[in-house]
Amino acid sequence: MTVMCGTDQIFLKVLLCPMYYGGYNESLMALNSKFNTPGCSGVADWTVNPPVLLFNFSISQDGLALCGNNLNITNQVGSGVFADYSQVQVVNISGTINAWDPSISAITYRQQLMYRFSCLYPLQYLINNTELSVSGVSLAFKDNNGTFISTLSMSLFTSVNYTTKLQIPSTGLQLKTRIYVMVKATNLTNKFNVLLDRCYATTSPYPTNSTYYDLFVGCPRDPQTKIDWNGIAQEAHFSFEAFRFVEHKNLTISTFYLHCATRLCENSTCSSLIPKCVKKRNVRSVDYNPEEVAMVTSCEHNMHLHRRLQCLS
Repeated sequence: MTVMCGTDQIFLKVLLCPMYYGGYNESLMALNSKFNTPGCSGVADWTVNPPVLLFNFSISQDGLALCGNNLNITNQVGSGVFADYSQVQVVNISGTINAWDPSISAITYRQQLMYRFSCLYPLQYLINNTELSVSGVSLAFKDNNGTFISTLSMSLFTSVNYTTKLQIPSTGLQLKTRIYVMVKATNLTNKFNVLLDRCYATTSPYPTNSTYYDLFVGCPRDPQTKIDWNGIAQEAHFSFEAFRFVEHKNLTISTFYLHCATRLCENSTCSSLIPKCVKKRNVRSVDYNPEEVAMVTSCEHNMHLHRRLQCLS
């Protein structure tokens, strides 16, 4: 059996000859014994040599439930570039292709056929040293078997409705200009939301080797930062006011770079990762609608998105 773990579907391929040799055919095979569910049957391809039986199903919530496939999320201790995380998560999607024995007597001479399959998807990724541009940057994960390939983009806007893109003039932005930031996932299965763990600014495009300033780590750190959406949809929204770094005091324009460490969280478990922010001195609380986050939880997908900003000193 061949298993292809796609980004929004799983594809299965089983040789037909062993089925016929065992006394079965394509009409007697189904995912997880769902023989009476049309969407769980395979399609024979007689144009290839050897001929095969093809199955595919969506890894959306409805697609998994239709044929009774299993989805399990497990936690692992972070290691390597994720050593700072107490846990990272992986998703395992599994099931079987079963044969139905049409014998009507108490015994049969047909051998039972069962094909087991599983796909393991890590939910945490890291992208560094990404090329920056003022107009916007899209980051695409490499399309490898067993990974969620999606495109994360960071865009800047001028208003709270996130419709008008921010155009940064060559002379830089005025201090205290409010900047609205959207981090959005596209081409992603609907089982996952975008959750920003941390967004911060640095004086260099390389965040580990420069001065940095946290806009928020979970809850806002900067008094001018406001989080609108986080962990409740396939896009996250926040805003902050333009500032300058003190070390740029002798420069006409203060240039800095915006980074966001981002997870993809499985939307039925994301709520445990959404920080419960409370009001503190010089820190704004985050208001969440309980109905919007009632069924949201963890996921893990860590990536860094970068944007370059210029402000007048």
